[in-house]
Amino acid sequence: MEFQIIDWESYPRRAHFEYFNAMPDPYAGVTAEVDITRFLAACREAGTPFFLSFLYCAGRAANAVPQLRQRILEGRPVEFPFCDTSHTVLRADGTYSYCRLNGARPFEEYLPAALAAQEEARTHGDLDDGEDALSLLFVSTLPWVGYTALRQPVPSPADSNPRITWGRYREAGGRTLMPVTLLVNHALVDGTHLGQFYAALDAELAGFAPPAPQ
Repeated sequence: MEFQIIDWESYPRRAHFEYFNAMPDPYAGVTAEVDITRFLAACREAGTPFFLSFLYCAGRAANAVPQLRQRILEGRPVEFPFCDTSHTVLRADGTYSYCRLNGARPFEEYLPAALAAQEEARTHGDLDDGEDALSLLFVSTLPWVGYTALRQPVPSPADSNPRITWGRYREAGGRTLMPVTLLVNHALVDGTHLGQFYAALDAELAGFAPPAPQ
């Protein structure tokens, strides 16, 4: 996938990039409870699968924040125009494979393609993200646990792909809340950008309107 090389001389986070990029563990992450009350009702009314629907919204929210489309390539920051998601798909034997999806298309086009790709990954998939894995958003889920914090495995030396995870939702005070975790490389992403992701996610969930069932 094509990308834009960020001009190093005019890059405003140059000092921050060098500071965090020199660390053996430059990751920063946050877990926040997200209100999915309206979104869940929309999924149930339209009969759309919860996971793929939320994945669509989460991927688009991440792409709305330029810093979450940035990666480190040969020691310098680059930016992709759009980043696909790569999520874990549970297989019959209890292991999992990876499934890559593009959320740039309208949801009515995305869903049938996503269902087919997920089934293919379930039966014939593996753990290979391909040659352009650098552009991906890594996604996983823990639907069995309503967690408040999450520690994720990361490579050493560090990579720069954001990781998005969510767990089991719960009812509280008439609302449905779900833990959503975002893990990033701090050389590229600051706290303000984490906040922008959650704001964009709230907007995606609020505006989610799948086609009515036929």
